[in-house]
Amino acid sequence: MKFVIFTHVLHSKEGNQYYGYAPYVREMNVWGENVDELVVVAPVTDCKKSEIDSSYIHQNIQLIAISKFDVLSLRSVLATLFKLPKIIWTIFKAMKNADHIHLRCPGNVGLVACFVQILFPNKIKTAKYAGNWDPQSKQPWTYQLQKWVLSNTFLTRNMQVLVYGDWKGMTENIKPFFTATYKETEKKPIVQKELNTTIKFIFVGTLVKGKNSLYAIQLVENLYKKGIAVSLRLYGEGIERKKLEGYVLDKNLESLIHFEGNQSKERIQKAYQESHFVLLASESEGWPKAIAEGMFWGCVAVATSVSCVPYMLDYGNRGVLLEMDLEKDHDQLEGIIVNQNIYDAMQTNAVAWSRHYTLDIFESEIKKLLNTSNLH
Repeated sequence: MKFVIFTHVLHSKEGNQYYGYAPYVREMNVWGENVDELVVVAPVTDCKKSEIDSSYIHQNIQLIAISKFDVLSLRSVLATLFKLPKIIWTIFKAMKNADHIHLRCPGNVGLVACFVQILFPNKIKTAKYAGNWDPQSKQPWTYQLQKWVLSNTFLTRNMQVLVYGDWKGMTENIKPFFTATYKETEKKPIVQKELNTTIKFIFVGTLVKGKNSLYAIQLVENLYKKGIAVSLRLYGEGIERKKLEGYVLDKNLESLIHFEGNQSKERIQKAYQESHFVLLASESEGWPKAIAEGMFWGCVAVATSVSCVPYMLDYGNRGVLLEMDLEKDHDQLEGIIVNQNIYDAMQTNAVAWSRHYTLDIFESEIKKLLNTSNLH
């Protein structure tokens, strides 16, 4: 089977290896285990791979490069209009030669591929919508457009669309799904995390406005001001880093707020194991891996009530749902920090839930999807 992926993830090449954003590549390697030929249609960069990049593992892989594009400014829109005919033609040819078409959405490449796939109603297709599928959520019009095309069973035929959460009004081709990071064999006993010490928070994600990293810092700052010994380590890079570092300096918080940058999976795993809480005040998510991963290693999750996060945290029974009000959220957290029994119960529930979603189960579900495709 020739399995062709269409993604906006930026790729690079070193030697004979292709690299991309590690969580995405690790997932695609699972799909790749079940196919004869892997073709990736994606934008390419000359930059060297970073700590958060990983390589594909496949004996028969091809990368088809397309130009990077966006519609974020008038200048970029004009540049995109110039590039679009070649991009569409490249996507069309790749789809024509595919046995199985796989779209990664939401994203610019996914948006174009959503429309091109209409021309191939008889091809077997899957799409992974990694964003927030909640129909009530406010999202960019390009995201809404992708959701509309994917849900339209007249335009989009022979496709299973994998989404996070189970939402009202989903069409028959939409399938609730999940994602995973760790294998069954990686499960290690969780050591009880005592609260009569410095309370350690961890943030893992890109330092951009939508992740609300400043609110995470302010929440920990508020706890500190109220006399609670706390620390926060932020893992990730982004355009907000300098602004956040400036805030920390202005407020004299350098002793408790630490910026760790991009780090390896192993380093972050160790940080989860040493932390009491994993914190994510994001405006929009799909299935936030940082939350699921933190819970896997015994962190109590503190997150905003977006997408399927309320389900992940059992509506507050195995984590804290932020109200984005510093005083209210401080009170929620303090109520847990001063009560070891409440914390332990939340931690136990979090670990039990997150450890159900292992890579073993994920691989099994992917295999079922591809086997179903082969029967057509």
